[in-house]
Amino acid sequence: MTYEQSAPGEALKPQFVIEELSKLAPEHTIVASGVGQHQMYASQFFEFNEPYTWLNSGGLGTMGFSIPAAIGAKAARPDTTVWAVDGDGCFQMTAQELVTATIDELPIKVALLNNSHLGMVKQWQEMFYDERYSETRLHEKVPDFVKWAESMGCVGILVESPEEVAPAIEKANSINDRTVVVEFRTDAAEKVFPMVPAGQSNDALILHPTQDDTSGALE
Repeated sequence: MTYEQSAPGEALKPQFVIEELSKLAPEHTIVASGVGQHQMYASQFFEFNEPYTWLNSGGLGTMGFSIPAAIGAKAARPDTTVWAVDGDGCFQMTAQELVTATIDELPIKVALLNNSHLGMVKQWQEMFYDERYSETRLHEKVPDFVKWAESMGCVGILVESPEEVAPAIEKANSINDRTVVVEFRTDAAEKVFPMVPAGQSNDALILHPTQDDTSGALE
């Protein structure tokens, strides 16, 4: 799949971030993800060309999986670039393990897609529960993820616009003596597709609105 950020200055799209991450990834890069929208974006928009380079918990819903998994991958393959793709909800569950990465000299790179929400749960509440939002909105500026990263011995980088994405990824790829956390402030309105409503079969698949004209092929 491909995605193009429509215009500079617009809200940063998470699909665009993952696509740029893929384009700039060194050969043999390993990617680990947490659980939620960012997990699906990573699986759809990162181009995987080798086996054993995509680590995630599948449908088990293990929030917080990406940071420990990425550290483990770095321990197993220390000469390989390892990116953890995480959301702001997942990151807050296991980010403290970056202390381990620093102390044990296992420098990973983190692409933190921060939409200030528990994005997947918010999407379900919006699409299937009449926008009855509950406990899904997080704070836009608290915690300060850059300072948090720095406090754990990492490099912290903040990205707020499309034109900053590629330079930030390139900088992260060039730093190999410390873990790097790149916080991408992404559009909270973005949804991930396809979706299957709870309790229904795959023939009830919901596609992105731009793909509605292909839905007949699934019947």
